[in-house]
Amino acid sequence: MALDLFKRVDTRKGLFAVEKVTLIYDLLTSILILYLFQRMDHPLEMLRDRVVIAGATFLLMYLYRMAPCKFTAFVRMAVQMSLLSYWYPDTFEFNRLFPNLDHLFASAEQWLFNSQPALLFSSHLPQMWVSEPFNMGYFSYYPMILTVALFYFFYKFELFEKFSFILVTTFFIYYIVYIFLPVAGPQFYFPAIGLESVTMGHFPPIGDYFNHHAELLPGPGFQHGFFYNLVEGSQQVGERPTAAFPSSHVGISTLLMIMAWRGNKKLFGCLMPFYLLLCGATVYIQAHYLVDAIAGFISAFILYILVTKMYKKWFATPMFKE
Repeated sequence: MALDLFKRVDTRKGLFAVEKVTLIYDLLTSILILYLFQRMDHPLEMLRDRVVIAGATFLLMYLYRMAPCKFTAFVRMAVQMSLLSYWYPDTFEFNRLFPNLDHLFASAEQWLFNSQPALLFSSHLPQMWVSEPFNMGYFSYYPMILTVALFYFFYKFELFEKFSFILVTTFFIYYIVYIFLPVAGPQFYFPAIGLESVTMGHFPPIGDYFNHHAELLPGPGFQHGFFYNLVEGSQQVGERPTAAFPSSHVGISTLLMIMAWRGNKKLFGCLMPFYLLLCGATVYIQAHYLVDAIAGFISAFILYILVTKMYKKWFATPMFKE
């Protein structure tokens, strides 16, 4: 049934659930900035950004009250979801101050699998017919988020606020983990220690190496491929040595598949090939250790249950009165 996007509705006073959780994350990280102030590179700029985000959130709330409709409600929640692209690299500004832990995860990988799957996967299958599908899957991450978000907005609008809250809150939980668990992943750690050390199964600690180095070497695979270059370009621009464990790409895409299944089985089926390729790609392009991907998959189910309960207990309110 088509939505009348601009039909006036009775204003729902106050903040939406996704706005509340954003402001909570904003406040918690602001306190952390003040605590680490002397050690951070640009704390005043980070605090300023948080003030701007909080101010924009309240401004959108008041603009919505001037023109309350489904479209303006969507804008409010979509803005909070779009801010995730700011909050992600922001985690690096914190965890770069702590000793890197990649040596522990690479060692665990070696102990579990007697190898480094991230290294072997792409080196054994560098062909275009393998590289391009996996890179396409990896690139489909944000289109998957957009697809499921638009499905809920157009076809399950009464659940759209719940969807946005679950998505953003799950991201924030991952981001808190990334702040205090500085793991960069193979694509940063392996070049830092040298491939000779990797092949010998020697994984030395590198301390605060990434506080001064953020170089990302070109990824493996078929380097003349269209999707390879899309992924490579986006990583060179937006990737940081952060957020490896657990894999939020696997975790969030699994969360999306759960919500797609609950919303529409056909949507779930259409997304499944991209989801499988995306999960495989996290290891194939060396963005994550295999243990990161496994932890991302398991954590998605735990966080879906946890965050859904949080929403029902503390944040759920009726969207509109027509």
